[in-house]
Amino acid sequence: MQAILSDIHGNLEAVTAVLADIERQGVDTIYNLGDTLGYGPNPIECLDIARRMSVVLKGNFDHAVLFSPDGFCQNAERSILWTQAQLEASPSPEREQRAKSLAGLAASHKEGDTLYVHGSPHNPLNEYVFPEDIYNVVKMTRAGEKFGKLCFAGHTHVPGVFLERSLGKWEFLYLEECARGFPVAGCKLICNVGAVGQPRDEDARACYALFDGERIWFRRVEYDVETTVRKIYATPELADFLGDRLREGR
Repeated sequence: MQAILSDIHGNLEAVTAVLADIERQGVDTIYNLGDTLGYGPNPIECLDIARRMSVVLKGNFDHAVLFSPDGFCQNAERSILWTQAQLEASPSPEREQRAKSLAGLAASHKEGDTLYVHGSPHNPLNEYVFPEDIYNVVKMTRAGEKFGKLCFAGHTHVPGVFLERSLGKWEFLYLEECARGFPVAGCKLICNVGAVGQPRDEDARACYALFDGERIWFRRVEYDVETTVRKIYATPELADFLGDRLREGR
């Protein structure tokens, strides 16, 4: 059994609750699809936790923390610059180990016909695949050409399953439509596992997915949102909005 998660975004309370839930599920391996850093108040702790996972990919925020926050909105850029400062302030040799870990992250991981990315099969680091993209034939066709049967992704923070019922004809199922588990046989599909640290589907609970090789299950996990919000409020470099949105899952 695999646990597949994404977008921790420096939210220690969320990832701690998710890992406790994972421990109860008989999971063998944990796959982290990236954006461990950015937005949240505990980047160091979350990075150290992620380094112990089976597979860890690079998200666009992780890349920006390592290099430069070009092209991000003001609140995101400020959080990245603050995260860089937190990493730089780490004592040696932990600082060097964390930097080396970040620098060594791959943008994608493949096992047989299954691809793991942060963004999309076409652009693993930066491209979003939103539910409404099922109507963008060119985009979905391009994405579908980049993997075999199954792809796991994050980045949009919106959990659900894209499936190709027939050539070039895609549909999207929200996680509520997959409550009994979604079988992967028969269709090419992209599973967005949602977000651990910053859900954006109007549900404040952390989200991740389980996969046993045949079916995908989504898990929602409650965590101490208010503690995370208070930490963000107490950090001047992090906009209060980044805490407010956690309460509403947006």
